[in-house]
Amino acid sequence: MEYLSFNKYLKDKFGQKVYKISLDGGFTCPNRDGKTGTRGCIFCSKGGSGDFAENREMSITEQIESGKKKVEKKIKSGKYIAYFQAFTNTYAPVETLRQKYEEAINHPDIVALSIATRPDCLGDDVLRLLDEMNKIKPVFVELGLQTIHKKSAKYIRRGYDLSVYDKAVRDSKKIGVNVVVHVILGLPNESENDMLETVKYVCESGANGIKLQLLHVIDGTDLAKDYEKGLFKTLEFDEYVNLIVKCVKIIPKDIVIHRLTGDGAKKDLIAPLWSADKKRVLNAINKALREAD
Repeated sequence: MEYLSFNKYLKDKFGQKVYKISLDGGFTCPNRDGKTGTRGCIFCSKGGSGDFAENREMSITEQIESGKKKVEKKIKSGKYIAYFQAFTNTYAPVETLRQKYEEAINHPDIVALSIATRPDCLGDDVLRLLDEMNKIKPVFVELGLQTIHKKSAKYIRRGYDLSVYDKAVRDSKKIGVNVVVHVILGLPNESENDMLETVKYVCESGANGIKLQLLHVIDGTDLAKDYEKGLFKTLEFDEYVNLIVKCVKIIPKDIVIHRLTGDGAKKDLIAPLWSADKKRVLNAINKALREAD
């Protein structure tokens, strides 16, 4: 079964392989600083889900150079996407955002910006800035939706309604930025049908891309406490592979699939432990997709 992978999309767009460098812009999150909540989303690590990002003590340029060094053996005269990953990367005064984004976008080896954020952190001033950046180099806005189901959204402490997501997609599309939506598969008490409904909704909402992320139970999170109490089980290996095949079947061929799984920091991963072997997971998924043709 064929699908439009992020790698293929980037090769078609830029004419070569492009790597993402995960950056930490030094931001926080309204779900942590008291504006929306103080404990964050239930699954979020202490690194704000930016556990593979560069060190926030370094400048953006220094972080880019450090990220380049990590892949320089794989790539010569490479091009990169500056990925503002940790915490909420539009949650700061616009002048602060401008300084960080411009430093990244003006780097000669950066071909695009990717900005992970929350749908409730895209005010008019931020949208104007993103519009400006998008006229210099392509901008991807990555929205953490995770689920469309109210009960699950409340459990994970997402902190905004589905209508806020809908507006964020509409507003982002108006300025021509590329909208990528994060979906978590395996949230407690969600059925397979619930998860497929979320994927279908994202595809019909106007998103340009989707990231499918296996639920990871990370040490130090409130989710880990619930898991250790036996309140839910994580997905099994085969269960996840079969679910991904069903997801890919309903994703239109023009929507870019940015990710088919994900990896938490191994040292902090509590469950599912099989997910630590990312190569094995991806090989099994690709085999299952080939056989599903």
